[in-house]
Amino acid sequence: MRKRVNVFTSIVLITALLLAGCSSGGSRSESAESPDRTSGEKVKLTAIMIKHPLTKPLADMEWLQKVEDAAGVDIEWQEITADWGQKKGTMLASGDIPDLFIGPNVITDADFAQFQGLFQDLTEMLDLAPNVQTMFNERPETQQIATQADGKIYGLPKYQRFWPDTASRQYINQQWLDELGLEMPTTWDELYEVLLAFKERDANGNGDMNDEIPMDWPGGIGGNFNAALLLGSMGITLSEGSSQGYFVEDGQVKNFLIDERYKTMVIFLNKLYKAGLINPEVFTHDYTKYQSIARGDGDTAKVGFTWGWVASDRFGERVASQYVSLPPLKVSDDYTGKLSWSYDYNSLNYGVNHIVMSARTKNKEAAMRLINELYDPEVGMQVLFGSIGPNIQDNGDGSYTILPPGNPEMDPGTWKWTSTMADHGAFYIPDSLQLTLGKDMQEVIEQSEPLQEALQVDLDKDVFPAMFIKYSMMDNNTMSLNNTNIMNLAESSFAKWVTKGGIEAEWDAYVREAQKAGITQNLEIMQKYYDEYRSNH
Repeated sequence: MRKRVNVFTSIVLITALLLAGCSSGGSRSESAESPDRTSGEKVKLTAIMIKHPLTKPLADMEWLQKVEDAAGVDIEWQEITADWGQKKGTMLASGDIPDLFIGPNVITDADFAQFQGLFQDLTEMLDLAPNVQTMFNERPETQQIATQADGKIYGLPKYQRFWPDTASRQYINQQWLDELGLEMPTTWDELYEVLLAFKERDANGNGDMNDEIPMDWPGGIGGNFNAALLLGSMGITLSEGSSQGYFVEDGQVKNFLIDERYKTMVIFLNKLYKAGLINPEVFTHDYTKYQSIARGDGDTAKVGFTWGWVASDRFGERVASQYVSLPPLKVSDDYTGKLSWSYDYNSLNYGVNHIVMSARTKNKEAAMRLINELYDPEVGMQVLFGSIGPNIQDNGDGSYTILPPGNPEMDPGTWKWTSTMADHGAFYIPDSLQLTLGKDMQEVIEQSEPLQEALQVDLDKDVFPAMFIKYSMMDNNTMSLNNTNIMNLAESSFAKWVTKGGIEAEWDAYVREAQKAGITQNLEIMQKYYDEYRSNH
């Protein structure tokens, strides 16, 4: 984990629904038919890629075809965009799996523990992948991420370097503020008054008094771009694990789902909802609908206040210029505590188990050649941003430049996800690579400025290092079962309380139910591992 805060370098992310369904047959691939690379024939491998729904077919990625040629392999790809979580268990139980899996944590540490013998230990094969060894040497934390408690390595991570300290920025429509003569809100009460004006005074000026959505987020309580970011108004630093409520405060692992500050936030959201200031579909729309609404109608914006990755991605090129980012709001005018935000550097720049090999792969050397090619720095930037030529310019002097979208109607973030594996791939981008980033990445730097002070967090005492902690199989299973029960309770309660109220009367009983569901047990487990991690780092 980094020992200093690297405030906003740049770019993108979005968001994204992974996942997938499939059949397989990789362990019975034709890999053994041409094991001798000197024969000139390519070794046949099978692979599953968990990709974003926007991403074009892998066969159309120029860089990938060159990688396969360089490795001397011909891959039969299964491209998965939905329902992977539902299909994976059946596939792994059958043992009939492909030679390789590629995607973010597509095979988890818990899978390695449960299906022992099914996945290849790569520790004895790393001499066949010098590019991976270089990554481990230059970024030792990547080896830590990859290594299980028993010292074995089944999945390799990614490192993408350019991403900022947070995934989420907070946006408000400055044009609406100006048109209505309003000041930028700095507290929750001021935000309420501004959102009320957005609703009642035809903020977008199109004559329709009912088409403005004062506030919106992509539903639920956890994850990026979510209303839980308001907890920073009361000093809570979100980080890895916060999608299920977990956070660290002064070295103590806590869960905001049973924190009084969460209760305060829910009461405020209910106040907004009752006044008609929150999208009434907030708990029913999907992410695609959430995005499309914010992009407005032509030059007419629809959403007043929300959260997102970068303005051009959140609002589209037509209305993005109307929005500005703003710092965390104070919970009240007399609040004198710290303001914080969501610190996501580790989860944005590193990834767990982005490529995994079957132990039954018949030509493991060929599979390792492919892995080595993927972790070549010049290849890595193409995995992330697209091919040299249509997506990246080779400047001829060892440096490169990200090109604007080939489709001028598309924002850079969407173009990236359309063009390549992007963040879902397996790759390494070293700090030494000379790459000039694109327009959207520069926007991230500018739009992150208001959050810089809130992101001066204590990495040792206020950020949970989930990426670097390896739980035992028993603890992993216990926490997973508990979290399912906890989130079932929390999500249904949150939706009810925001839309209908009642948290004040039901809070104590809810906390007891959450404790019975396992939240206290999970906190004890996480505290033990967190303390061990801190004592060793």
